[in-house]
Amino acid sequence: MNRHAASLYVRSRALPRTAAVLAGVVLLAAWAAHWLVAQPNFDHRARVPVLVLAPLLAASAIGTSLYAAADELDRTAVRRWWPRRLLHLLALAVPAGAALALAVPGHPEVFGAPGMIRNVLGATGVTAASAALIGARLSWLPMTVYGGAVYLAAPRTPGGAASVWAWPMQPGPQDGAWLTASALFAAGTVLYAVLGARRERG
Repeated sequence: MNRHAASLYVRSRALPRTAAVLAGVVLLAAWAAHWLVAQPNFDHRARVPVLVLAPLLAASAIGTSLYAAADELDRTAVRRWWPRRLLHLLALAVPAGAALALAVPGHPEVFGAPGMIRNVLGATGVTAASAALIGARLSWLPMTVYGGAVYLAAPRTPGGAASVWAWPMQPGPQDGAWLTASALFAAGTVLYAVLGARRERG
């Protein structure tokens, strides 16, 4: 991709605005995590709201950037688009996960950086798959609904079957949660890279 084409791609996907939103999410997460830790009743679960909500917000921002205003031009391009889509997704998800991990420090067992990285990957995977299946404009919706349901229904005791279906609510070192989130990220990334965002009317 030459410089002119790259510039057009960046502007057409509103990537500067998406990066600004992600930076705002990181700052908000850092402030919220610091505030929670400073509370007198702080315990090992105090960071859970940040661990769940920040990846949802980051994945939503990434998902909306996958929208193509003129997708018919993309589909008729001579060069293959899957490498560009893959680079697009990774260029947003990887820095977002790293920055949010730094914003919420802590040991794995106290819902710190490892859990944040896992949740960013899983949420981004679900959002990318949603963009491919239902369109980028609503790609935020499935993960938001699922994340909210899990937040309300997940048991307080980690591990077991909940490490799979309630992966966003698990401490960092839970293997089942990592396997689930990694599988979701891989599947979503492949779906979006191969198919692109579903064509939307209007």
